Amino acid sequence: MSSAKVLIAGEWRDSDATGTYRAENPSTCQALPCDYPVSSWSDCEEALNAATSAFLALRSPSAEKIANFLERYATLIEERADALVEMAHQETGLPKSPRLADVELPRTTGQLRQAAAAARTGNWRQPIIDSANNIRSCYGSIGPVIVFGPNNFPFAFGSISGGDFAAAIAAGNPVIAKANSSHPGTSKLFAEAAQDAAGAAGLPDGMVQLIYRTSHSIGEQLVTDPRTGATGYTGARKAGLKLKKAADKAGKPIYLELSSVNPVVLLPAVLEEKGAALAEEFTSSCLMGAGQFCTNPGMLVLIKSDAAESFISAVIEQFSANTSGTLLSASVEKSLHESHKILTKAGAEVLCGTGEGNGTGYNVANTLLRVTGFRFLHDPETMQTEAFGNSSLIVVAENINEAEKVIAALEGNLTGCIYSSESGADDASYDRLAPVLRQKTGRLLNDKMPTGVAVSPAMNHGGPYPATGHPGFTAVGIPAALLRFGMLHSFDNVRAHRLPDILKDDYDGPTQRLIDGVWK
Repeated sequence: MSSAKVLIAGEWRDSDATGTYRAENPSTCQALPCDYPVSSWSDCEEALNAATSAFLALRSPSAEKIANFLERYATLIEERADALVEMAHQETGLPKSPRLADVELPRTTGQLRQAAAAARTGNWRQPIIDSANNIRSCYGSIGPVIVFGPNNFPFAFGSISGGDFAAAIAAGNPVIAKANSSHPGTSKLFAEAAQDAAGAAGLPDGMVQLIYRTSHSIGEQLVTDPRTGATGYTGARKAGLKLKKAADKAGKPIYLELSSVNPVVLLPAVLEEKGAALAEEFTSSCLMGAGQFCTNPGMLVLIKSDAAESFISAVIEQFSANTSGTLLSASVEKSLHESHKILTKAGAEVLCGTGEGNGTGYNVANTLLRVTGFRFLHDPETMQTEAFGNSSLIVVAENINEAEKVIAALEGNLTGCIYSSESGADDASYDRLAPVLRQKTGRLLNDKMPTGVAVSPAMNHGGPYPATGHPGFTAVGIPAALLRFGMLHSFDNVRAHRLPDILKDDYDGPTQRLIDGVWK
């Protein structure tokens, strides 16, 4: 049987493959019928050549063309919604409704349209003019961008549909998308729509390309190639760090989203006031989507009290009563079991779960683990092993002093949350813990579980290592997300007619410009 074609240089063509593979339906644990190629370096070479040609053709990219592409693409996605939802459901086991059709697909088209607006206004470019010295600067495109998408959001974070893709394109860069192996068919459907939209917008061949899988060594070669401008990666820490090591050695920017336990702190007075409601809220957040969110609350910090024990009992009851959700793949199931073994070997107590689940397909029992603050501090690195899935570790500190030490020992996280009483009874504790947690997280929340990431200009979906590879950037939040795929262009004494339009004195566009210290 022939395998699916790759999209290279504006054409769907046979891959120069080193092998083939099939995706699985995680709900049935059965392979799906289509074969997909494992690309050789020859495919990557041709894709890089085409992307480089597209980049040169867009050296002075038309913001209107790019915005038109993004908007047209969003419309084509909506027109093909049924096929996309059906394919993604088969490949990921995620519910058609509300998850895929009603939540993730509108989010995907929404962020594409936000990216189009950012391309049009150009405010992300931050133009600065120093008239006295005739020096001018702005952000511009960086070159071909490689995007590695994750397994858990086939639409909104997909390599050829998600936030990294939208940001890279809006910044004027061609994208070579490396589909996640868990949902290649979904990526192919997106690529077909993207190719149609690119043609309608008059973008050059090679602006949007798709390959499905490569070996690890070829992936590293791809991110370090001299023609590559930058890379966006969302996925497992181990694989991401290998790519980062290679990219760093080559001096190539790479933006990573790796792992996060997303600590939630429940202070004593708020537990006294509404512990039962918080138990339901926490359980819902942990088990939503079988816990396969990058902002899933994988760690809970409590201070020893009767209210804390009542809360734990309620959560155990609810975890045990809920059906375990379907995990995305056999590897996710295996990894979750391995994480539980690491945590229990390090001293965590099993409160419920860890074994075989009661759901369908790949699944693990809803799992709660418990450890004292003292034990956590004995080996904080191991105790922060990410258990990606329907699982959470409860850390019970003796007092506020020990809770502060636990938070101080945390690695970097995407999110961190503190619940406190509205009466003010927890304020002194909050004031001690919040500044420590603030430096450990990209997004600090109050009285709200972290699950979910709003597509807002003010959003930071990033954080200190190992949540990401760099704390100064976000993967969600336009226009800030575009800066990852731009470079600062400075023009010193360059003649007026040779400047980008956005830096000319007679510019009459929508972009805010800092001219001699004043925004205009």
